[in-house]
Amino acid sequence: MGFAISDELLGTIVPIVVYWIYSGIYVCLGSFENYRLHSKTDEDEKNLVSKQTVVKGVLLQQSVQAVVAILLFTLSGSDAGPSAQQSSSFITLVRQFVTAMVVLDTWQYFLHRYMHENKFLYRHVHSLHHRLVVPYAFGALYNHPVEGLLGDTVGGALSFLLSGMSPRTSIFFFSFATIKTVDDHCGLMLPGNPFHIFFRNNSAYHDIHHQLYGTKYNFSQPFFVMWDRILGTYMPYSLEKRTEGGFEARPTKEFKDD
Repeated sequence: MGFAISDELLGTIVPIVVYWIYSGIYVCLGSFENYRLHSKTDEDEKNLVSKQTVVKGVLLQQSVQAVVAILLFTLSGSDAGPSAQQSSSFITLVRQFVTAMVVLDTWQYFLHRYMHENKFLYRHVHSLHHRLVVPYAFGALYNHPVEGLLGDTVGGALSFLLSGMSPRTSIFFFSFATIKTVDDHCGLMLPGNPFHIFFRNNSAYHDIHHQLYGTKYNFSQPFFVMWDRILGTYMPYSLEKRTEGGFEARPTKEFKDD
């Protein structure tokens, strides 16, 4: 007698597993100094929180997300009836993916920007994430629980509901979004990285935001840069080679002098 795992449960578990596997791969790749945006010494010395604390914080957030996801799938009644088992056309799946990406980007841009502009929220909530001055992969979801709930959990729920995707489709979408978020924080510029080929929002783009001169810019995450460009919060930058090895994302002169 086999044991079947529902799509709803897989949609909750798989992105969590993907997060730790993918970030673990980047930890191993971090030994390649020639592709790092910051040195390993900077990562150890400039960050204001220990890696043990980061791991605990991420696990807490993922636990909350798992509970909310299970409740969301249950309340949406997405597994009721045979129609839920019907496969969607490729065009429908693409439409759902793109819709979910736009919804998630829109929600996270405006929430993220407001977290910076509201001094109380920044000091007591969002500044927790910016204790990682030098981002790394498994710190991608290191946030205050309130921010994790509002940004990732609510944003993910809106993406799921407004796109009309099924729990099975959501497994792939949220796994994809998780991988992209980890990649944005990995601190590496690896050659041939498909995310850097197809998305302007990449690890260098987000690294700019984590630096002191970039905290008022590059709020977009995790996919596109459209809202930054439309609303004037886009910071152009160049990628320069560091003499000691690796790369450095540097803002254009007019922005850095601002």
